[in-house]
Amino acid sequence: MVKKKSPDQEKERYDETVDNKADNRVNEDLDQTGSPVPPAEEPVSEEGKASDKVVKEEPSPEEKLAEMQDRYLRLSAEFDNYRKRSLREKMELYKYASEEVLLKILPVMDDFERALANMENATDCLAIKSGIDLIYAKFTDFLKQNEVREIESINSPFNVDLHDAVAKTAVEDEAKKGIIVDVVKKGYYLKDKVIRHAKVVIGE
Repeated sequence: MVKKKSPDQEKERYDETVDNKADNRVNEDLDQTGSPVPPAEEPVSEEGKASDKVVKEEPSPEEKLAEMQDRYLRLSAEFDNYRKRSLREKMELYKYASEEVLLKILPVMDDFERALANMENATDCLAIKSGIDLIYAKFTDFLKQNEVREIESINSPFNVDLHDAVAKTAVEDEAKKGIIVDVVKKGYYLKDKVIRHAKVVIGE
């Protein structure tokens, strides 16, 4: 006759079976040395490895401020040097602006000196006059080359933009009233600009 097991005995048998299965799973996860088998690692891409190796540090606000201040100081120094150099060049230009004109007029001065030296011993007045005429013609040509021309004044109506009236004189011809009848000092243009007004006498 088979003896029937009690419910408590059945439960103990079930628990023992579950524990044995759990032990078998643990044994499968252990390698031969008794160490747990590490779980498989996920593959890492080359791009991910490169990003881990190269880590760019952003400059701090203090470093950025120092760089901007250094750049400002450099630009300020360069501009100051440029301003001083430009001012010096302008001063030299104003100082020697007439150099070219004076070099051209020096030959006329040479002619005058030779004429004065010859006049001391010369007896022919016509030769002296001829020499002076040549110097005058040379000087007139010099003025034309530099675009200096005379203001036409005689028998012209008085114009305050061109003339300075220094005197008035009575005239018998009514048509000459308000007209320039004499020139005390000639006036001149430089190109289209009046550089000296003519000093004139007006008829009234």
